[in-house]
Amino acid sequence: MNRDTFNHFCYLLRHTGGLVDGRYVSMGEQVAIFLSVLSHHSKVRVVKFCFKRSSHNVHQHFHNALRVVLNLHGILLASPTPVDDECTHPRWKHFKVCLGVLDGTLIDVTIPEIDKARYHTRKGTISVNVLAVCDRSMQFVYMLTGWEGSATDARVLRDAVCRNDGFSVPHGRINPYYLV
Repeated sequence: MNRDTFNHFCYLLRHTGGLVDGRYVSMGEQVAIFLSVLSHHSKVRVVKFCFKRSSHNVHQHFHNALRVVLNLHGILLASPTPVDDECTHPRWKHFKVCLGVLDGTLIDVTIPEIDKARYHTRKGTISVNVLAVCDRSMQFVYMLTGWEGSATDARVLRDAVCRNDGFSVPHGRINPYYLV
């Protein structure tokens, strides 16, 4: 993430989400802790050494930032609209009532030796399986992360659909769908 993107994300979390500076930890450092844990899948004990903070502080500030990000899901995640009959876009005009696309991808990770067998993919890498759903303008609608790399896309999709707050396709008289 470049500096401008980080600053824009911090601005959004501060002014829209209400994330504030802590007594000894700035709001920017809280966001950096949050992004460090998410992007590197780091344990709290590893992050506390990088930021020179206690485990309690890292845990508290991570959850403060997470709470704000989850409250901003209406801004950060898009609401899909189906392709209408008047669509002239060359890519989408043939897919009437399509809401967008979904696909699984593998993201390489570094994990402890004891867990490597579960995250070992058929291509020989150590990865985590991620399901991403985007609308027509490539804005994220839904994401599910955390599945080990050995899990199939069908298994990850089944889990996303079966969760209480999981992925769902809106029903109606037009029967919208996602491209896979």
